[in-house]
Amino acid sequence: MQINITPGALLAQINNPDDLKKFSKEQMQQVTDELRQYIIDVVSVHGGHFAASLGVVELSVALHYVFNTPYDQLVWDVGHQSYGHKILTGRRDSFPTNRKQHGLSGFPKRSESEYDTFGVGHSSTSISAALGMAMASQYKGETDRQHIAVIGDGAMTAGISFEAMNHAGVEKSNVIIILNDNGISIDANVGALKEYLTDITTSHTYNKVKDDVWKLLGKLPVGKTFSRAMAAKLTEGLKGMVSSSSNLFEALKLRYFGPIDGHNVAKLIETLQDLKDIPGPKLLHIKTVKGKGYELAEKDQTKWHAPGLFDKVTGKIAKKIYEVKQAPKYQDVFGHTIIELAEKNDKIMGVTPAMPSGCSLKFMMEAMPNRAFDVGICEQHAVTLSAGMATQGLRVFCNIYSSFMQRAYDMVIHDVAIQKLPVIFCLDRAGLVGEDGPTHHGCYDIAYMRCVPHMIVSAPMNEAELRDLMYTAQLEKNQLPFSIRYPRGEGVMPEWRTQMKEIKIGTGRKLKDGEEIAILSFGHPGNFAAEAIRDVKKEGINPAHYDMRFAKPLDEEMLHEVFAKFNKIITIEDGIIVGGIGSAVLEFMNEHGYKADVKIMGIPDRLVEHGTPKQLYDEIGIDANGIANMLREMVGLKVAVG
Repeated sequence: MQINITPGALLAQINNPDDLKKFSKEQMQQVTDELRQYIIDVVSVHGGHFAASLGVVELSVALHYVFNTPYDQLVWDVGHQSYGHKILTGRRDSFPTNRKQHGLSGFPKRSESEYDTFGVGHSSTSISAALGMAMASQYKGETDRQHIAVIGDGAMTAGISFEAMNHAGVEKSNVIIILNDNGISIDANVGALKEYLTDITTSHTYNKVKDDVWKLLGKLPVGKTFSRAMAAKLTEGLKGMVSSSSNLFEALKLRYFGPIDGHNVAKLIETLQDLKDIPGPKLLHIKTVKGKGYELAEKDQTKWHAPGLFDKVTGKIAKKIYEVKQAPKYQDVFGHTIIELAEKNDKIMGVTPAMPSGCSLKFMMEAMPNRAFDVGICEQHAVTLSAGMATQGLRVFCNIYSSFMQRAYDMVIHDVAIQKLPVIFCLDRAGLVGEDGPTHHGCYDIAYMRCVPHMIVSAPMNEAELRDLMYTAQLEKNQLPFSIRYPRGEGVMPEWRTQMKEIKIGTGRKLKDGEEIAILSFGHPGNFAAEAIRDVKKEGINPAHYDMRFAKPLDEEMLHEVFAKFNKIITIEDGIIVGGIGSAVLEFMNEHGYKADVKIMGIPDRLVEHGTPKQLYDEIGIDANGIANMLREMVGLKVAVG
């Protein structure tokens, strides 16, 4: 059913930032009210990220009102909060297609709009990108051009943010860093920076004296005897007497302003207009509330980060309806299983970089708070921290989304693999994750883990195998790094609390004997293959099915059996074809001189855009229907269409 969502009277007239500027500063409050309501109206019906964009509605309006975008370049960190920006920059009417297949991306995307100056999806890249743009503008002589990075306090904890600020402070480029301080990313922020920012915003003495200083300076005559430079020195001296709160940023030679109320659009406009006239690198600290304007989202910001569809009046979130008992999510199986293991093995620890809810380490953090740690958005640190613990004999489960593990690849090689430390990497969200699109798909981990010396690379076909692999990885006799990948969302076993048992490393299993064709599946797509086998049975096609379980080391005994019996083989994986398990099978075939017709099914060597997982697996042809068609093709039968 098509639901028409009508924007407010002013918002309906805004097709680009030039239209926004036609209204008076006094009308900006109405614009923000209408923009916030439009986001609520659309997301409640069509889904998407929610609370983050509500928190920066006033900032989105103020930025496009003050700056000459897209000439002035605006970079949003991560992009969860960019919905207001998209609506104000020509995408209001298409906003209901957000995160839908062939619709708008859920994140800023350069190919989508000239207002999206940098593609984002992972955190903490905005300052580096904006600085790069600013340095390029300076080189080209575009000294009037502004460059603004909007970054949250959670994203600010990542090392790349500090690296960028360290560089920005010694450049003379026009960069404005807006620190959106709301105390939360997806889960509550952690670490010393969180405490530091709290000190800034709660220091009544500092804020009162700062206001008094500016009032005093406003009354002093600035002329031959009292220069602006002297005024600046007096300001800094008085600020230093009362508080060291701004020293962190100013030590990096960034001029610090704030904190100010990020929900006061008039104040934001006034402040941004002032900052435009100050050359060089600056940092504006604003305080906001994630979920602002929707009471339930303000109260439970983690739950309302991306709630799915909901009734905007009652706040009731729509639930999926299952005709049979529901299988659990893989991440929840991980979360409960690690506690079971830790209760019996006091060496087990858990580490995650800012994803305790997403990966379900939150259960262990609640049950065993001294043995499970959220280290903030710091993937590199998470891996090397785990390596450090492993040197002391601990068995660390380091849980990082597949696409985020890419950010710590050097640490995987340098700090873990070279030293042969038995860190257990649980790679959540492997495969195609759906509506978040190419920045979040876990396509590459099979290939990038398989080429690392000493690394064990595994994937469960179901919840029982996940539990068995976790049990195997933590055994004392395993002294190598161990990677376990599994997809986002539900598994296939409602009765998943199976007795855990050891799996011999490097062994697969034969699920079904057959004739003429063998299917070698890796991980969860084995369930797609099983469905395809059932579909073609009535057509007289009877393939064998093997669950590989390990991409490294391979089960060579099983592969010798397969190549000795079958000359038609299909490999199936939900990872990139280049360098994946299909490549490993071809390498084995070549090494041992076998001849066979091998078809590799997986994620193609191109970017797969966003859509539901079902749509995307259908698009690349590795769902049950695609596998069934490959089976038909290999035996010479007519391929089914649709």
